[in-house]
Amino acid sequence: MSKKVAPDSTRRSETARRAILTAALDLVAEVGYAKLSIEGIAAAAGVGKQTIYRWWPSKGALLFDAFLALTTEGQDGQGGALPDTGDLAADLKAVLRATIVELDDPRYDQPMRALHTEIVHDPVLAADYAKRLDEPMREVKKDRLRAAQRAGQLAEDIDLDVAVDMLFGPVLNRWLQRTGPLTSDYADQVVDTALRGLRPREA
Repeated sequence: MSKKVAPDSTRRSETARRAILTAALDLVAEVGYAKLSIEGIAAAAGVGKQTIYRWWPSKGALLFDAFLALTTEGQDGQGGALPDTGDLAADLKAVLRATIVELDDPRYDQPMRALHTEIVHDPVLAADYAKRLDEPMREVKKDRLRAAQRAGQLAEDIDLDVAVDMLFGPVLNRWLQRTGPLTSDYADQVVDTALRGLRPREA
């Protein structure tokens, strides 16, 4: 007589979790964040509302986890490090161009806009966003700038947080506010303009 195997609750929970995250991304792209609801996500994922509330306190927190899951798909194992070919300008232009492509992707556009809207109104979500995404990414960017400082490509006395804002802020602001087209040429101009102020001053 064969022994009955108990269902794997861990696997079942992970399957439900993935279904919920996928449903959240699909629905926000379809109906927008204002009409996104826990009830709708639960129905699309085939789970009960209480299952969602057991893991996430709000639709903003759920969407943030869904967005994180989306951004980690297909990572190449480099830990998110920025490219370092020795040519700082070329590396930064490549990163900003890739960022523009990502911002233009419908899979990212609606979730990211929804997150930025919700962060303004939800201090708890804002703190979680800063801790789990913004601060780690800022450190990755600062690491690349520190390498450029060691190579003598950037002034030693610059504030690296300000430098990150100068290099990456314009693209995000233009995307959020829809104040102009996001193009590769614009990315290159941002890098060239910022680096003119960040490079070592001639003696």
